[in-house]
Amino acid sequence: MKPTHIEHIGIAVKKLDDAIPYYEKVLGLECYAVEEVKDQKVKTAFFKVGETKIELLESTDPEGPIGKFIEKKGEGIHHIAFAVPEVEKALKDAENNGVRLIDKEGRKGAEGLNIGFLHPKSTFGVLTELCSE
Repeated sequence: MKPTHIEHIGIAVKKLDDAIPYYEKVLGLECYAVEEVKDQKVKTAFFKVGETKIELLESTDPEGPIGKFIEKKGEGIHHIAFAVPEVEKALKDAENNGVRLIDKEGRKGAEGLNIGFLHPKSTFGVLTELCSE
């Protein structure tokens, strides 16, 4: 596996409506998309900084992964996502190198990307997402 670039940085927030104005008014970024990913129980908002995106994540269910994250750790950086040519191959490569997987196969994520997560216990505490078109 060789990532091509950082696809996005995911940031957990309690409410998109409270967080979006900071990114727009203070940082001068434009929110170009808001999307709900129902199977992940999350609503997302995206901003571009050069070629990298910031993905704000609001839980739509307190029992969903973002809801549980915020309850346990509070708002803040949730994950880093790397763009890879092919998620399925990258997941297999990671597993073959002893990395614990959250996703054994790719699944649909925000913006129509194919995604898969590596477990933070195998990645030095950083929840790592792999993404491909």
